[in-house]
Amino acid sequence: MVTNYDILRSRLQTEQERLVRELEQLKASVRPADERREGSPFGKREEEATEAAELETRLEMEKSIRDQLAAVEHALAKFEDGTYGLCDNCGKPISPERLEALPQAGLCLECKAGQAKNAKGK
Repeated sequence: MVTNYDILRSRLQTEQERLVRELEQLKASVRPADERREGSPFGKREEEATEAAELETRLEMEKSIRDQLAAVEHALAKFEDGTYGLCDNCGKPISPERLEALPQAGLCLECKAGQAKNAKGK
């Protein structure tokens, strides 16, 4: 299998743009404090609990998007320094199939499996 790195780079750039837009939309959807549920019939405690749950959900989504964006930007930086396609851990080439499936992959399957095994054992 021949890997077309130009296509992978293009996919990464498109994904980067999508994630940046998603992050901007998420930030724009936050209501200012003075607009939040004035005079809710459910009472202040329920209102605050709902707002706290919404904030927690939004922060989790934001963290997930930021993590994905960081992985994409790391892969794009590896293109710039000529190390794209090499494992961040062992330095061996990442299989073309893995890069096709996940262009932002920074670890080969062997190192990724080892990382998952170590995380599971903790």
